[in-house]
Amino acid sequence: MTGQGSSQESRARPGQRRIAQWMRDYARLPGIPDEYIGEDGAPRAAWSRFFDAFAALSPVDIERRFASADRHLREAGVTYRAPGETADRLWPLSHLPLIIDEADWQQLTTGIAQRAQLFEMVLRDLYGEGRLVADGAVPAAAIAGSTEYLRAVCGVKPPGNRYLHFYAADVGRGPDGRWWVLNDRTQAPSGAGYALENRLVLSRAFSSLYKSMNVERVAPFFEAFRDSLRASADRDEPRIGLLTPGAFSETYFEHATLARYLGFLLVEGDDLAVSGDRVHIRTVAGLKRLDVLLRRVDSNFLDPLELDASSHLGVPGLIDVLRKNGVVVANMPGSGVLEARALLGFLPSLCRRLLGETLIMPHIATWWCGQKSAREEVLSRLEDFAIEGAYGRAVPGFSSHGPVLSGELPSAERDRLRQAITDRGIDYVGQELVRLSTTPVWEQGRITPRPFVLRVFAAATPQGWTILPGGFCRIADEPDARAVSMGDGARSADVWVVSDKAVSASTLLPGADTVRIRRIAGVVPSRAADNLFWLGRYLERAEATLRLIRALGTSTRDPVKGASTALHSVERIQRILVTWGATSQATRTNPARVIAEALQSEEKFGSALSLVRSVQRTASSLRERLSPDAWQIITEMVERLALQVDDDDSIVSAAELTLQELASLAGLAQENMNRAAGWRFLDMGRRAERAINTVRFARQFAYDEAGEEDLDVLLTLVDCQITYRSRYLVGPALAPVRDLAVLDPYNPRSVAFQVAALNDHISALPSLKEHGLIERPQRLAVALQATLTTAEAATLDVKSLFALEQDLLNLADAIGLHYFPHGPNASRPEKLTGLA
Repeated sequence: MTGQGSSQESRARPGQRRIAQWMRDYARLPGIPDEYIGEDGAPRAAWSRFFDAFAALSPVDIERRFASADRHLREAGVTYRAPGETADRLWPLSHLPLIIDEADWQQLTTGIAQRAQLFEMVLRDLYGEGRLVADGAVPAAAIAGSTEYLRAVCGVKPPGNRYLHFYAADVGRGPDGRWWVLNDRTQAPSGAGYALENRLVLSRAFSSLYKSMNVERVAPFFEAFRDSLRASADRDEPRIGLLTPGAFSETYFEHATLARYLGFLLVEGDDLAVSGDRVHIRTVAGLKRLDVLLRRVDSNFLDPLELDASSHLGVPGLIDVLRKNGVVVANMPGSGVLEARALLGFLPSLCRRLLGETLIMPHIATWWCGQKSAREEVLSRLEDFAIEGAYGRAVPGFSSHGPVLSGELPSAERDRLRQAITDRGIDYVGQELVRLSTTPVWEQGRITPRPFVLRVFAAATPQGWTILPGGFCRIADEPDARAVSMGDGARSADVWVVSDKAVSASTLLPGADTVRIRRIAGVVPSRAADNLFWLGRYLERAEATLRLIRALGTSTRDPVKGASTALHSVERIQRILVTWGATSQATRTNPARVIAEALQSEEKFGSALSLVRSVQRTASSLRERLSPDAWQIITEMVERLALQVDDDDSIVSAAELTLQELASLAGLAQENMNRAAGWRFLDMGRRAERAINTVRFARQFAYDEAGEEDLDVLLTLVDCQITYRSRYLVGPALAPVRDLAVLDPYNPRSVAFQVAALNDHISALPSLKEHGLIERPQRLAVALQATLTTAEAATLDVKSLFALEQDLLNLADAIGLHYFPHGPNASRPEKLTGLA
């Protein structure tokens, strides 16, 4: 035992020396509160516990764990978009958590819960009796000036009897060590999904450290929130949807994460339709009632009939359904009015009036320039204030999306700002200049302070407001930052609320004794089915293009065949690649250029790289339905093809490796995906595209005068070389090759096999009409299968193959029109009720 203790002590000494060095190097900014260093100048106890354990890790082990966290983010495709950008960025996670002890956290949660309840009561009055404005407690202009005050919602009693279901506040630590509110988020607060992902990554990278710190679990919060939304509906097993603006939203990844974790349906406005007094989801089985809508779309875009008429994100008629108590919307439309900074100065008096309490958590001192006394105060000391928009992020008349620091403006611009406030003070607020508190981050082997903003989340439950133990932390890259958004240089951090006592493990899953066994396929929105169908088609297009590239590369390098023998087949392959938009033109003299362009061209829509990116783009709309393994394979394919290579061997090798990954992805779908409607549409997309491509290959290489070389290329493209050689003891002959590639029902690569699979899938899908007649997709599939079953290889020719290709294209179009209707065809009021 003595030897073991001595060994442990010797290992701890280097760690303790590192801690001492970090302490000396940690440059606390003068006058700025810091999370590591307390008011007494000594490290806070929670941070000391963390670094004592952290320092026991060797430098190599630390870097390995950091690399593991980064690898998980990359492979899982955790992304976001900075405001104004169109390209996704990899999520920037700080390797050190923000640590808050239990006592400090209690001070924070009490103030957040009080603030959330105050806002709920304010909303009830603003959209109800209106006593606050009538009695002069809040100026009418402070409310009416906000575009988020929705007159269409006035007098509407919220279904579920609650305006505010989910609230968040951005906070920082003030000079006196107390927490201060920087911003309130009542519209559709973002960040909880990223906080969940941060916890998942960091708790895995430092699992032992995470457990030893007794970090409060986040699962109970999400469980309480989910149960609260369920309880707000008017039936026992409600259907809940998370309304997202779509895959081009800056935080779409978070929407998919929350939907998957909470078990909600991820829906877009086009997925929903109003029928009667209810909102319904358009699914592949018809319209299905939706009971609760957790929205991540701003209020003004929710209903183009009564709100913003230009919106394509909302649901026409949604406000009328709310009036008729037909759906619960969280948060209630119009709740974003409380984000107006014009209201901040009135909150202390409102808290005393509505709650009979003093406002626990202060906010930044704010002067709304819509009032004469406040306007004069701001104008008299303009250089001492940060000027913000009273009702939005932008300051009217200035291009900046954040505060305007008047003291840093040129003289002419400062005069222009002064005049704007004088002319229309209602649009501006002046706020006290504050610096953000700092937290340790890891940079180049040492810790250093960086400013941060902590977003704390509150969920309404029947028992009151519950607070997420942790939150969403944003860290600035600059030491003197005054505001932090997820833009250039910013990063995020997991937030650990630590306890001195052991924390019980918790999960969002119900206990084993409370689980009711269910074997249901679930609901597949038409949009999701459409994306799955096209995901399958893009995957198959990419595979076909890669097979052409590999065949072309093999033909040009084959020393066995003479150049004149292979030349005809090479030209045909190149012509297909030109027709498919993979390359610009065929060339006899430089086929290597054609291969490189078809594989990696950024401009050509039919190149392998473009098609794999289409796979990634479509898959990004299905994040809640794809496994992490599937997403990892897709990410690796894109990264491989985007890595430019010059020599022929590397190009062909990249094509072959990508084909192997496509096969792995197909295996995941075949073996791991539940056999519900979603899987069927993915497989239908693959089957339809494979059948179309196989017929095209057959037209090009199994034409009436085709020789052995062309037929051999066809067998390679449809992966039937082994089958043909084992079945026929002669070289490639026209009729047997046509039969194997087109008509053989036992060959999993043949056209007949694909059509039979399509027929089986369509037969298993629900009917959408009550007339009992066979519907168009199945009618076409049955006719195609009959044609292929009765056809003979000897009678197949280029003309009949072309006709077969057109029939397959018509079948693919019919599937889309029938199951994924858009525009005027999108409403499907009928559903199958059963026939005697």
